[in-house]
Amino acid sequence: MGMFGWQDFAAADASAVTRKVKENDLPLSLSLGVLGLNGVTAYFALLDVGRPRPGDTVVVSTAAGSVGSAVGQIAKIAGCRTVGIAGGPVKAKLCTEAFGYDAAIDYKEPRLAEALAAACPRGVNVYFDNTSGPISDTVMTQLALNARVVICGTASIANWDPPPMGPRVERHLLVKRAQMGGFIVFDYQHRYEEAVTQLAAWIREGRLSYREDILEGIDACPDAIASLYRGENLGKRLVRLHT
Repeated sequence: MGMFGWQDFAAADASAVTRKVKENDLPLSLSLGVLGLNGVTAYFALLDVGRPRPGDTVVVSTAAGSVGSAVGQIAKIAGCRTVGIAGGPVKAKLCTEAFGYDAAIDYKEPRLAEALAAACPRGVNVYFDNTSGPISDTVMTQLALNARVVICGTASIANWDPPPMGPRVERHLLVKRAQMGGFIVFDYQHRYEEAVTQLAAWIREGRLSYREDILEGIDACPDAIASLYRGENLGKRLVRLHT
C-alpha cells in the first residue's frame, strides 16, 4: 500500500510504500479504506485527539463517509453515544442502520441547531470535524463543558485564499474550557501497525462494518473524485484497475 499515483503500473522506491499488507484473510481493498488511511485516521484522531470517555456524546460530520463511519463505530466501542451528521436522508439512514449511530441528522435540515440540540440533550463532548463551515459553526454552540474538538478536514471550504471569515469560536472554547486540535495522519505513520491490527480485529469480531463503492477501470478516475465531492458515493470510493 502506498502513494503510487493514478496509473496501471508504477515503479517506486521504498519511501513511497506506506506498509505491506498482512491481513490476507480480509479483502485486499480494505487496505485503501478502513484498514488504510481512512481507518487509521479515524482511530488515532478520535482516540488520541478526541479522547472519548464512556458516556460521552460524540458528534461526527460527514458521518457516512469512509472516515466518519469508522469514527462513529470506534466511539461506540469506547462506550459513547454517537450522533452523525450527513448529507441527505439516504446517508442519514445509512449512519443508523449500517454504522450503528444512535442518531443521525441531515445537515440540509432547515432547523439544524434544533435537531442537534434534541439529539444531544447534554451537549457535545467530542466533535469530530470533517467539514468546517456552517455545520461546525452550529456544533460549536452545543459544546459541553471540557469538550474536545478534532479538526480532521475542511471539506465545506472550497477556497482558502483568502481564508473565509466566519463566526468566531474562541468564546465557545473559553467559557466551555474546550480544546481544539488538528490531526494529520502522516504524523502517525510510525504507529500504523498498531491501528491496523486493532481495526482488523474489530472487523473479524463483527464490531466494525464498512461499505465500498467501487468503480471500474482507470477511465473512471477523473469523475471518481468529482462525484465524491458531489456526495454521490455510498461507501468508500475506490477504482478497480484492470491489468
